[in-house]
Formats: sequence, structure tokens, C-alpha cells
Amino acid sequence: MFLLEKEAPWLYKKPDATGDKPGIEVHISNVSRRDFLKSSALTAGAAFVLGMWTGCNQQDDSYSDERIPASGAMAESSFQPSLLIAINSAGDVFIVCTRSEMGQGIRTGMPVVIADELGADWNRVHVEQADGHPKFGDQNTDGSQSIRNHFDDWRKAAAAAREMLVLAAAHSWDVPENECVADVHKVVHSTSGRELGFGELAAAASTVEAPQNPTLKSRDEWRYIGTSIRGHDNRAITSGTAKFGGDIRIDGMLFASIERCPVIGGRVGSYSSDAALSIPGVRQVIELPAAPFPPGFAALGGVAVVADNTWASFKGRKALNIDWEFGPNIEYDSETYRDLLRDSVTNPGQPVRISGDVPTALTQASQTVEATYFVPMLAHAPMEPPVAVAWVKDDGTCEIWAPSQDPQTARGTVADALGIDAELVTVHVTFLGGGFGRKSKPDYVVEAALISRETGAPILLTWSREDCMQFDYYHAPSMQYLKAGLDDNGKALSWTHRSAFPSINGTFFPADYPSDGELGLGFTTVPYDIPNMQCEKGRAPLHVRIGWLRSVSYIHHAFAVNAFAGEMAYAAGRDQRDYLLELIGPDRNLNHVFSGNEGAYGEDLTRHPYETSRLRGVIELATEKAGWGKALPEGHALGVAAHFNFVSYAAHVIHASIVDGELQIHRVDCAFDCGTYVNEDRVRSQNPAASTPSRPGPCCRCHGQNYQEQ
Repeated sequence: MFLLEKEAPWLYKKPDATGDKPGIEVHISNVSRRDFLKSSALTAGAAFVLGMWTGCNQQDDSYSDERIPASGAMAESSFQPSLLIAINSAGDVFIVCTRSEMGQGIRTGMPVVIADELGADWNRVHVEQADGHPKFGDQNTDGSQSIRNHFDDWRKAAAAAREMLVLAAAHSWDVPENECVADVHKVVHSTSGRELGFGELAAAASTVEAPQNPTLKSRDEWRYIGTSIRGHDNRAITSGTAKFGGDIRIDGMLFASIERCPVIGGRVGSYSSDAALSIPGVRQVIELPAAPFPPGFAALGGVAVVADNTWASFKGRKALNIDWEFGPNIEYDSETYRDLLRDSVTNPGQPVRISGDVPTALTQASQTVEATYFVPMLAHAPMEPPVAVAWVKDDGTCEIWAPSQDPQTARGTVADALGIDAELVTVHVTFLGGGFGRKSKPDYVVEAALISRETGAPILLTWSREDCMQFDYYHAPSMQYLKAGLDDNGKALSWTHRSAFPSINGTFFPADYPSDGELGLGFTTVPYDIPNMQCEKGRAPLHVRIGWLRSVSYIHHAFAVNAFAGEMAYAAGRDQRDYLLELIGPDRNLNHVFSGNEGAYGEDLTRHPYETSRLRGVIELATEKAGWGKALPEGHALGVAAHFNFVSYAAHVIHASIVDGELQIHRVDCAFDCGTYVNEDRVRSQNPAASTPSRPGPCCRCHGQNYQEQ
């Protein structure tokens, strides 16, 4: 690393060749990445760091990311109208984030919603992270549900606080409440022009009864929602001061890692710890009980090495001499399993959706199209592998610091593993260095707690990257078979679709077939207007841990459905976009393809209906922006795919070619309809070249953009 001095405190000025003026001293130092970030933050504006760029998207000049320091803590606030909001006498607004931050921006998105409805100055908003506790309601940050499911609840809490501040001001001035209006961080008497800041009103507002049905602001009153807000924690993250799971330090802490059986369901047969204990820094070797099969969220078991530092614990693991009892899953092999899945889908399965008469339609078809698609197991591989700090104390309590997507489940699972009441377990949520669904499973947290109980010391458990890949809750491998019958004009008469993959349910209890919930993610919900359709699920027993990964079963279903639609268009001799729009058919509501009034992940279909018009809309927009139909160089082509998931609609157009036998991607155009979005910056972060979207309304089509944690 090269540091060019300009008033940097740890560098010194050296006289130049004449001895008259101080020169510039350049030091070359070997420092950690974290120390580099911290150092650059300390000298912001005073040191020029080569190769470092800190530019951000421009935003409204009415606010910035320069946080005004809080003059106190949330606990000292005189006005706390709910679990989520507090205001102190200085006017500092504290908002409790009940969801986990893993880069998706929820520690900005949630406070933005509350601050906007409250009328707070964004620069005076401070965010505190909630511990895992049922009093906060649902804290499980997965399924892209945070903003979508809690948007109105957060607004109601903020609106109630705002109305309490307005009423407190009215009482203070002895004027009618309807003459008082909440402005930015203050209440104004519209007749006299008198003003009182939120801090001045905090104590009085605490004596006002909270309204049960507060009035929400109209969309045209929103000040922050739908604009570009830089991340609340950008400075902490880029300066290295943000606390991730591996950053926690406690007096007396020891460090641990675990050697686990390479086969899920296996256990330790025998082992020798002598060589490990001879390594400097290694203090203790502990055998952990094997998990049952299916394992659920239990610790997998194995042999833990406890040391004075993580490096020593890793070296100790390598020195262990373990004989494993591998168990029945030793026979599992990816290639053999792939053959099993292929056999499963090329033979009749269990019907889960039937409309019309597919066998008869096939006899009437002029041609048939068939294809089989395979998606291998996928690992989450977050930038930060699983890590957790646990301290089982002498008084029987347990304190946890962990990058958890689901702290309440972590709390309950740890309590069960330790045999104590959940009220004795505290889970502090740190920043997550990526999650993608992996950190909603608390097995690594349980491991840390079990080791701490055995040692009597606080334990920092660290998984290596190899651990992260080998012992993941993998996204399921999937095999799918599709067959379509086409008439003389290439129009689809029938659609047969079989899907086989090990179910997430099998991680918790015996399950040889995909669940209805997983099949509802793009399989039984195919939006095509084909008169004869039959969808069948195939058998797929589980031999490894299967878990949620971003998009879950949409990953393989969207791939197969869209790829096959393209093959049908090719067989019919039709333009792919036109054929896809024909498959989708007329505008209509497809709520009926779900059971009851709930969509995937329990979506309320009355609020979020499944509508083909919106799917058609993103296809038309993406293909328009991509210049669909334009002349292309020889060997180049455009392809289009579109899908509905998590109540949003996405379409992508890919411009590709084959060069020397290798696929080349030249351009991707994306249209995304997620309805209302909160923070344009999070939309843009997923496509920096995106154009600016329009002000958010009931439905927005954001060309070239994607949505934040919804």
C-alpha cells in the first residue's frame, strides 16, 4: 500500500534537498485490509490514497449522508411512542432496525420509510440494531419480504408518533390541532407561524395518547421514499469501523474451528488430539455430538479445536487424526444423483396441476418439442463465511453476537441445544458480510454456544472458506423435463412439465418429493395461455443439507420455462418475443394458480395479484430498449426471458454471440416492475448504468434496474 502524506498523523515531514522546506515522505507498509480502511477514514480529506475512489450517486441537495452526531442514546430519550421510534430532547431521532443488514440496504430502507412518514430530518436519524426477540415481530430477513410486508406497519408507527407531536404542540400553544402541521423535524402553527422542534416537543408528546388509526401521508407528500438515499452505514462499512461477526472481541475470548465429518449424517469414530495439542496456542480439543439425520439446524458435530487465535485453531484441525463413521450417505455421488433425477423426470410423476387433456392434445399436434434441463447444486458462498461469538456464562445465561438473518430462530435453537429457556439467550445481530439465505440457518451459532459451554469462555467460532463450501445448505440440484405439442401454425396445444429436486423440507423431516410451496415458485404458476397443461413432480431423496438461496426454486424453474419457450419458438419458426407474448396470452389475473388467497411465501394476492399485463409490460419495455428486431452482425442474436417472482416482474434481453466456440455476452437490458420502491440508490447499485426511473407510483417499470431487499 502506498500512502502519500498530507498532514497524515503517523507520517513525518522530511526536509527537501535544500533543507528549507518539508518534503513529502512516502511509506510502503504491509497492513491488513481492515486497517487500511480505518486509516483512510481517519485521514479523510487529509490523505490521498492511490487507487481509492469514494464517489456516490448524486442526490437531492436538501439532505446528505453527513450524519449529525447524536447527543445521547435511545434509552435516554424522553419520547418513545413505539418499540421502533424514540426522540430525545435534543431532537435526535432513533429508529430500531428489526431486520438484518447484509448489503441489501434495509438499515437505510426501513429508517427512510419511518423518517419520511414521521417528518424527520434524515441527517438527524440514528439507527440501532434490534436484538432477536419476539417483541419485534417477524425478524426473519429472507424471502425478499422486509419492505413489502412491513412498509405499512412502519408508516403507521411513524404517523402515530407524528400526530402525537402535533397534538403536543397544539396543547402547548393552546390552539386547535388542525391548525398545526408537522414540517421537517418541527411542528408549525399555520396561523401564527410559531414553531417547535421535535426535541422541544418530545417530553410533552410522551404524555399524549397514541392514536389507533393515524392518517398516513399521501404519495405526493413523500420527501425521501423513492429518491436516492446513500446507505446509512456507508461510512462505517467503507472505513472498516462497522462491526461484522468476526470483529467482536471480549475479554478472555478464545478462538475455535471445527473438523466435521465430510459426509452429512456421519460421526466421529475415534480420534487422537495429541498432535493438535502440541501446536503453540492450542488450548483444548472438544468432541461435539453428531447431528441426527435429517439435521435441521442442529450443529453437525465433529471435533473442535480451541486456541488463542484462529490461525492456531486452523493448524490444530489439520493435525487431528480422526477416523470417521460415514453413515449411509457415503454412497451419494453428484453424477449418480443426476442420473436418478433424469430417470425421475423422464417417467410419469405425481400430477400437481392439470388443465384440459394433454394426452389427447398430443395426438392432435403436428409436431412435438422436448427438452431436459439440469441445474447443479449451488453454494451460497457469502463473502463472510459463517462466524459467531457465544458466551455461556456462569449464571446460566448465554450471550450471542452473530451475523444472523433470523435471530429469533437462532435464539430458540441455541436455547434448545443448551437445554435452557429462550429468555436466557440474547442474540445481538451484527452486520452480515453477505447472506443470500445461508445465515437464516443458525447451525454455526449453535456450534459456538456448545463450545463456549464446554470451555467456560467466550468463543469466536470461524468457518474457513472450505467449510463454507463443503457444509453449506445447498440450493437443490434440479432436473426438469418439458414436452409441448404444436399445431400446424406452431401454436401451443399442450404443455407437459416434470420437475424433480430434493426438497428443503427434507433437511428437517423425511421428504422424497418437492413441496407444494417450492413448486409454487415458477412451476405450477406458469403464466402461459395453453389449453392443455400438466405439471408433475418427481421423486428426489435428500443426502445433503438443502436450504434457501436467493430466489429459491425460481432459479431452476425460470430457467427451464423460459429456455423451453425459446425452443418452442424456434421449432415454430417464429420470432421469440412475439411467440413469448402469444404464450402469455390476453391480460388476465392468475391468482387461481395458487391455492387459496396466498401466493408464494404467503403473499396476500388481494394486495399483490398475479397479472399477465405486468409481465407483458416488462417484456415489451426490455425488448424495446434492446432494439429488438434490429440488424445484428453475423453470429449475433438476441434472446428474451421473463418471469414473475416475489410479486415482482422481470424481463431480460441478452445480446450474445459465439466467438471461437465461446459464448460472449455483449449487452443485457433489464426491465423490472416491483411497484413502489423505497431507495433508488439500492436499485441503481444492481445496475450502475441504469437510467433514472420516474417518481414511484402504484407501478413503476424501471428499465435497466432491479429492486433492493423488498
